[in-house]
Amino acid sequence: MKKNKSTILVVDDDQTHRNMLKTLLAKWGYLIEEADDGQVAINLVEKKPYDLILMDIKMIKVSGLVALAEIKKINPAIPVIIMTAFSSVQTAVDALKNGAYDYLTKPFDFDKLKLTIQRSLEHTRLKKENLQLRESLGKNFDCSNIIGRHESMKELIQTVSQVAGTDATVLINGESGTGKELIAGALHYNSHRKNGPFIKINCAAITETLLESELFGHEKGAFTGANRSKEGKFQLADHGSIFLDEISETSMSMQVKLLRALQEREITPVGGERSIKIDTRIIAATNKNLVDLIASDDFREDLYYRLNVITLKVPPLRQRTGDIPLLAQHFLKIYSEKNNRPIKGFTPDGMDKLTNHNWPGNVRELMNTIERSVILSTQNYLGAHEIQIEDKSAESSETGNRNNNSIDLGDRSLHEIEKLAILKMLEKTGNNKSETARRLGIARRTLHLKLKEYGVMD
Repeated sequence: MKKNKSTILVVDDDQTHRNMLKTLLAKWGYLIEEADDGQVAINLVEKKPYDLILMDIKMIKVSGLVALAEIKKINPAIPVIIMTAFSSVQTAVDALKNGAYDYLTKPFDFDKLKLTIQRSLEHTRLKKENLQLRESLGKNFDCSNIIGRHESMKELIQTVSQVAGTDATVLINGESGTGKELIAGALHYNSHRKNGPFIKINCAAITETLLESELFGHEKGAFTGANRSKEGKFQLADHGSIFLDEISETSMSMQVKLLRALQEREITPVGGERSIKIDTRIIAATNKNLVDLIASDDFREDLYYRLNVITLKVPPLRQRTGDIPLLAQHFLKIYSEKNNRPIKGFTPDGMDKLTNHNWPGNVRELMNTIERSVILSTQNYLGAHEIQIEDKSAESSETGNRNNNSIDLGDRSLHEIEKLAILKMLEKTGNNKSETARRLGIARRTLHLKLKEYGVMD
């Protein structure tokens, strides 16, 4: 049989039992090493990172329980399966509490032994992959990877570095496309919570009725279709961080629930009666001025002050045009490699076109522009002709002209025009209130009040 790369250390002072296991495990393709005592096993683990340890509890010199405790100090990542007689099951259960992966009783059920070993090795493999993924993400979100030499960006990066190691709630303010999620990721992956989950949720992308369930979870039968209980994002982010993007789009009732989560550090699932304690760092973001929303009664002042422990402002790209060449080169490298295109750089007129554009969509628009230009270009360098920038102003003008041709605004009052605009947008979004408010650039509460004024059911 083809050898398995996994190496198993068999620890047992019974030579006959050890030989039986060696033969069986070798037949299954594993590499085997052996030890006749707990102390020997401890000495071997100090020298080598085994993939798995099969260890008897009762040994003459150093027992399996003592050896387990020492092995976990040396290398806690090695899974240990305890072997025990029926009379020692309670001792084996104690071993589980002290870090053993599982226990097997003698005489063995060989199918169960094989399955337990496979599960243990698979569990370890997944943990390693998860750790590697987190390390990779951590590198991507390292503060040194936030690109920008402008003074405002230097100050932002310095503040992120200072704040990341704390548990302070952070509010990130910036226009759409400026990279607020990147900043949130840097806060998480440079904190002591970096090995915990980083859960992201866009509050504007989920309807109000579903958002509560998404954030706080729900109990079985809480509403139609709730066929089973479900954990919310706050629970999933336990010992990690939760990123609440576009928090300004939440309703006033949802803001009350979020305030409680911040104040009490506990949540109540939809349909539930018990409160659940949470250990989650909260990072929020918005592209709107919350102070203005407070003045118009569209955002709770008490929630604002809970969120506003630390505020980070991400500057729009038009205010740091000197960073455009750095970002453009960065995206060019990424998308040239991704699309297997041998593009070496930009021509002077190409770079001029990039630096002279206003970038209303900020870094996201620049990134998409570079990707599109890389894919469509047939040249080794991107010139002004190859750089495809969408002209949104022309598109808006064309759309406006079409609308002006179909709607006569001349004899309408401002109130009528406003009402018409809102109702047309409602129709366009399929009566989606949150999306309508977002496209009109108003808070959902303002939309609700307007519809109430027009006599339209919300």
